[in-house]
Amino acid sequence: QVQVVESGGGLVQAGGSLRLSCTVSGLTFDDYVMGWFRQAPGKEREGVSCITWSGGFTYYADSVKGRFTISRDNAKNTLYLQLNSLKPEDTAMYYCSTVSCGARGVHPGPHNYWGQGTQVTVSS
Repeated sequence: QVQVVESGGGLVQAGGSLRLSCTVSGLTFDDYVMGWFRQAPGKEREGVSCITWSGGFTYYADSVKGRFTISRDNAKNTLYLQLNSLKPEDTAMYYCSTVSCGARGVHPGPHNYWGQGTQVTVSS
């Protein structure tokens, strides 16, 4: 059984930083391209970032480019997202999942592996 557990969210002032983690069990982590999504209340889910198996390719949505950094540690089955220079509009629930990832963006993969998410709230 695949389990996805996101953590690291919290309440931070604008301009602050957070580091999100996503630990996955029940699958061979380095077989999968991974990514982050977010969803704010009343808004559609947005693909934020993704990274290929060994980290050779990464993608960032325009809204986070230059501020967020995705990385992975395959030995720890863990995906990370470093959030810097946070803005109130970054407030959302953040989720990780297996994805398809390319120059056109990040999209949920066919496996439908999702965790409970981790809440990021940025105050102005």
